[in-house]
This record gives sequence, C-alpha cells and structure tokens, in this order.
Amino acid sequence: MEETILKNHNVIMEDRKKLMLTGVKQVISFDEETIMLDTALGRLAVKGTGLHILSFEAESGDLSGEGKINALIYTSQESDGGFFSRLFR
Repeated sequence: MEETILKNHNVIMEDRKKLMLTGVKQVISFDEETIMLDTALGRLAVKGTGLHILSFEAESGDLSGEGKINALIYTSQESDGGFFSRLFR
C-alpha cells in the first residue's frame, strides 16, 4: 500500500477550481482557506477560498478537491515542534 503512494506524486488543476492529486500520504488539516497535505514529495499547502475535499482514498493516495485555488506551496517537513512553534517564530 505505502509503496504505491510513494512512487508518484502528480497535480492536476483545472481552471483554478478543481484539484486532483496523487501520492498523498495524509491530510494533516483542512478548512475553507487552507488544506495541508503530506505527499510523497513533501508537505503541500493548498491556499484559496471555499476549499472542499471531495474525496480522499488513503489506500491509493488519490485526493480531489474544489474551490478557488490561489496557491500551491511545497515545504519541507518540519520535525521540530508543532503548529504553535511554527506560528510564533
């Protein structure tokens, strides 16, 4: 199962309204403005407005979502501290 997720990571965005991802290991957090994901290639933040996760298949690592997408931001995974330590830097 996990080998399939780690092999590929693809992003398909249609008209900045629909998003389809492969290689998603975990949904870390989400609300209408930010979706935080752990992918095969690092942490991904999807920023926008009215964001919704339509489906997430943990076994295959496929995720689809919609809303107005303003940014896709990849970051390295931070192992020290949690949300509040990053917030107050």
